[in-house]
Amino acid sequence: MPRRTGRRVLPIAAALAWALAAASPTAQAQPAPPAAAPPGAARPVAVLQALDKVTGRVRTLDIAAGDTAEFRELAITVRTCARRPPEEPPESTAFVEIRLRRPNEEPRLLYSGWMYASSPTVAGLDHPVYDVWITACRPSAPAPTPAPPAAPRAR
Repeated sequence: MPRRTGRRVLPIAAALAWALAAASPTAQAQPAPPAAAPPGAARPVAVLQALDKVTGRVRTLDIAAGDTAEFRELAITVRTCARRPPEEPPESTAFVEIRLRRPNEEPRLLYSGWMYASSPTVAGLDHPVYDVWITACRPSAPAPTPAPPAAPRAR
């Protein structure tokens, strides 16, 4: 009868470790955000919180998908926002881009990626002066559509 040496344990353990690493949300490549909604379509709103660590002030920002908001030196753009249906565990996610704007300098990209409300420390902006994280994603009213140009008046 042949002896078993345990040489098979290492390849199986390595395959298991690889499978677990590939399944983790941080190891997976981040998908690109979806295209912007057409004008007049309802756009979800991401509810973000921003902290200025110097002053200790926290501000809640409601940013519709496709819009940008300012917080101190930060320009925060929400590309998309989604939340799970009620029958699944609650989760809100948003694809966010954050740029640092300083006078006489080009804006510098600080963060570009998905933020998860259930784990703000894993996928939020962690900066020496600022912290930004998502708290919720909610539906919104349809975006305003531009008014058609006025017809010329007959004289």
